[in-house]
Amino acid sequence: MDNLISHRAEAPSSQRWGLSNGFWTLGVATAQELIDEFSKYDLTHVAEQITCPTLVCEAQNDHFFSGQPRILYEALHCPKTLVTFTAAEGAEEHCHVGALTLFHQRMFDWLDDTLGF
Repeated sequence: MDNLISHRAEAPSSQRWGLSNGFWTLGVATAQELIDEFSKYDLTHVAEQITCPTLVCEAQNDHFFSGQPRILYEALHCPKTLVTFTAAEGAEEHCHVGALTLFHQRMFDWLDDTLGF
């Protein structure tokens, strides 16, 4: 990890951006600090305490957090909905980049159905 970080200028753009953004977002300077901070973002012991209806969205080809939405979904014991955005819809990337209108449509439809407005 230290080697990758110290040579990130030579890495592919997505890796370079991801690492640089992680350092900036979390306010850290070393690989170990980055790992330590990211390890705090774990819902393993929190998900079971969530009681409100929850919408979990996953992107078919998420290059950052592949599989994580489904793990969260399985850990939830509340009313829950899992929505998968696919390549066929042009919405398969992290945060559904390129298909935000579709994401908004599904999210607001879920809110309407869930909140009964």
